Amino acid sequence: MDAFIDLLEKTKDLLAVQQQLYGDRIFVDFSAEQLALSSSEHTFLSMIDLSNKVSTCHKCPLAKMRRHVVFGEGDVNSDILLIGEAPGFHEDQRGKPFVGEAGQLLDKILAAINLNRKNLYITNVLKCRPPKNRDPEPYERAACFPILQKQIEIIKPKYILVLGRIAAHVLLNTSRPLSNLRNRVYRKYGALMVITYHPAALLRNANLKRDTWEDVQVFQKCFSGTYNGDVIDLDNL
Repeated sequence: MDAFIDLLEKTKDLLAVQQQLYGDRIFVDFSAEQLALSSSEHTFLSMIDLSNKVSTCHKCPLAKMRRHVVFGEGDVNSDILLIGEAPGFHEDQRGKPFVGEAGQLLDKILAAINLNRKNLYITNVLKCRPPKNRDPEPYERAACFPILQKQIEIIKPKYILVLGRIAAHVLLNTSRPLSNLRNRVYRKYGALMVITYHPAALLRNANLKRDTWEDVQVFQKCFSGTYNGDVIDLDNL
């Protein structure tokens, strides 16, 4: 009986994945051996499950003001994770991260280091937009940070690019200026992590573009396996 129940559970998991991948098209040409989901399918299903739970989150007052939860998007099985600060107006309207003017600039930055949204996953610390894009309050960061940590746990990235002061402060548990945190490589969550300015900051201050370009070049060396500099290990402090 236990074996039969286990088979039913595996069948349910497999069909759930297929529904997310193919919609109403159900493929039944599989053997019992195929009921064991691959690690990539488990990752996909875990992220879908987390996204569904977060869609109804009301842990802070931002939930009352949002149009959409901006959970994240991209390849959940990628080695590369980008983490920004919080959704803006356009992100809240569409429910996707980095789709406004800052997102367009980010796309250009990624293209310059041979990346695009299809081969990475991108999210923010906050999943709901703060009013008028103000800095997130400490209690808002605290409410959302466990969601981000769960995303990192599911994806298991090898490389993390952190965009902006708020994201850097949350992930490194510090209040130091971003200028003192960038131009370094950290090991955090088992991944190599690089911190740089948020694209929105570049739109306000073009002088930051040179520093950002230096940072993303270091990040490119990390994910291409050519970085041979120092690494600040935060996992073993």
